[in-house]
Amino acid sequence: MTASALPLIAIDGPSGVGKSTTARRVAARLGWQYLDTGAMYRAVALAIQRAGISLDDAPALEGLLSRLDLAQDQGRMFLGGEDISEAIRSQEVTRLVSPASAHARVREVLVEQQRRIGASGGWVVDGRDIGTVVFTQACCKVFLTASPEARARRRFLELEAKGQPADVDEVLTDLQRRDLADSTRAVAPLRKAEDATELDSSDLSLDQVVDWIVAKHLAHA
Repeated sequence: MTASALPLIAIDGPSGVGKSTTARRVAARLGWQYLDTGAMYRAVALAIQRAGISLDDAPALEGLLSRLDLAQDQGRMFLGGEDISEAIRSQEVTRLVSPASAHARVREVLVEQQRRIGASGGWVVDGRDIGTVVFTQACCKVFLTASPEARARRRFLELEAKGQPADVDEVLTDLQRRDLADSTRAVAPLRKAEDATELDSSDLSLDQVVDWIVAKHLAHA
């Protein structure tokens, strides 16, 4: 690790690849903290949905963002003190999160918060622009990917386990829609950082992915 590198692991990749679960496990193994940026964007999408405002209504959006009270604790996401960990995983919020996360002002506000939190190092952070925009100086960057079919199957099983009705074909369609939206948006599109290492997890278990990332970090520490 170079002297200028930040002791922080950045895990980027498309929707449904298991970034959050992987990042949590890696953080636990290293004794570091975990920051779920995807949950932060989902929380904003939920707040916008509840407020009934449009992303095109700049004054209303600015007011909402100025009052935004987000917190993460023990893997749970809170909005104004309310635990919204389950609410932000609904299909309705999933459909809203891409346009919200593509909005320049929303990203500006959340990126500022993320940088402030991670500045001291000792974090594992996942998202879509962590290594390319938020923490370009991260000591370890991983671009985690998997086939659309593998990701849809995982997301379907996750929803099923939570008792949320889902159709695997619909989940696949949603993932492909999000892939297109995330990779073509004007602000901070999803892409692999030049100094990131890509890992295809289609045929790997969660433990194998975690072992690989931990070993990569320790090799460069």
